[in-house]
Formats: sequence, C-alpha cells, structure tokens
Amino acid sequence: MNRKFKIFLAVFIFIVVFDLLTKEIAVRFLSHVEKVSVIPGLFDLTLVWNRGAAFGILSEAPEIIRKLVLIGASSVAAVITIIYSYTKRFSLSYWEMLFLALIAGGAVGNLYDRIFLGAVRDFFDFYIKNYHWPAFNIADTSISIGIAGFIIYELFFKKKS
Repeated sequence: MNRKFKIFLAVFIFIVVFDLLTKEIAVRFLSHVEKVSVIPGLFDLTLVWNRGAAFGILSEAPEIIRKLVLIGASSVAAVITIIYSYTKRFSLSYWEMLFLALIAGGAVGNLYDRIFLGAVRDFFDFYIKNYHWPAFNIADTSISIGIAGFIIYELFFKKKS
C-alpha cells in the first residue's frame, strides 16, 4: 500500500476515534451540568444535541427529510473523499492527503452520531458576552481545518504544471 495512503488511513482513523471518544466523555461529564466554564466570558464546555447541520441548518425540517439529507450528505462526503484519496494517492501531496483525511474522518465521526444517536453531540461553546458561535466538536473542527487547508494549499502552495 502506498505510504501516503497509509498516512491518510492513520489520520482518518485517529480523527474518528478521537472524535467519538471526546463526544462520549462530553456526554458523561456534561449531561449533569449546564456548562463548565473553561475561560470565563469566552469558552465553555456545554453539551448540545444538534439535530441539524452546521449552525443548526435543517434542525426544524421534518425528521425524515432531515435524516435523509444529513445522513446522505455525510455519507457522500466521506465516500467521495476516501475514493478520491485512494485513486489519486500517487499524485496527491502529503498535505493534500492529510487535509482529505481530516475531512473524511470528521464526516464519519458526525455520520456515526446521526445514524446511531439521531443527533450530533457538540460541546465546544465559544462566545463573547451574549454572542455565541454555534457549539461544535472535534469532527466539525477537523472538517473545517481540512477544507480550509486543502483550499489554501491548492491556491497558494501546489506546484503548477
């Protein structure tokens, strides 16, 4: 197996396991408290069961529509990212493989929650006064870093042929 794809798989598996582990810890420790203030006025740990997509999109849609769209989108994102990484493993850089692994791992982490729990477990809560960024988790962070990193790499660092 190609060394770059081995790295992809290692990062992918690490993100899925780390995401699910932190979500389980969050549920166990935050289910009984409203929040844990980490940095007062800026950052709390708060358990939020997100039935929608990013920023609560589709959270008010009928359950069957919400599940079909969100499970479908997460599945497609994960499968396409994994297949693309495998088929392009000889031509993609280590950075591209890393960023794609972050995206795929995050997608699978949230997909697990959607399929088996019916909602994604979010727990990072950043805010300033009454202005809150929507709660998120390791999978969301991984997807965001993966997408941003991939775009930045493609635009500014990839050697043009």
